[in-house]
Amino acid sequence: MSGRLTGRVAVITGTGGGQGRAAALLFAREGAVVVGCDVKTDGGEETVELVRAAGGTMTSTHPIDLADRAAVDAWIGGAVAEHGRIDVLYNNAARAVFGSIADMPVETWHEAFRNELDLVFHVTQAVWPHMVAGGGGAILNTASMQGINAIRAASGGFAHAATKHGVIGMTRELASEGGPVGIRVNSVSPGLILTPATADITEVAGAVEGFLDHQIIKRAGEPEDVARAALFLVSDEASFITGENLVVDGGYTVV
Repeated sequence: MSGRLTGRVAVITGTGGGQGRAAALLFAREGAVVVGCDVKTDGGEETVELVRAAGGTMTSTHPIDLADRAAVDAWIGGAVAEHGRIDVLYNNAARAVFGSIADMPVETWHEAFRNELDLVFHVTQAVWPHMVAGGGGAILNTASMQGINAIRAASGGFAHAATKHGVIGMTRELASEGGPVGIRVNSVSPGLILTPATADITEVAGAVEGFLDHQIIKRAGEPEDVARAALFLVSDEASFITGENLVVDGGYTVV
């Protein structure tokens, strides 16, 4: 099937690599005009080049700190000025921190919320009135399987779990608030996905095998696995779905 996002303007955060890059390529291939951003300039520019080389349409702002509200407002305002509306928002960007409760500095705890919850709040609030003015839209937030279950194959994830529980809760409340104005809001919870952001985990000897011991499908996920789920949730195929959290973890959380 093709053209599921034809003519729509899709804002995706964190498009410089991994899941964000995979989504940018897929959404553009399905007809979307992609508006991306990333904290890293090189990755952001490379994604734009890849999308355009494949025949898609994409612009990107980089570097940008999505915890800087003024920067977010300027970025979203520019997108609306150029394209006239925003139909899809995919809050993909985040940066997790890990550590034990016994020795995590309070500054690191606050950093976790800044980089995994504040980003979702700022971008969503900036986009919201434009979606309302346009008659609605679809928002997708990135949560995590760690926002559902403790991860038996790894430790030190309590801060990440707290923020991703928060993303799932925020998603459900926003779905309730968005219903009357035509805005659907869902979340996707990836499991172990092979991306640059997870390299610190997956490159440790035996780490992937430890995850797979607890997982039904005996492979690690790829960014495209999450991108395909994201495409479904922001497309009209999911027009009767809101407030849901789609888990893409190879069955880890049901074992």
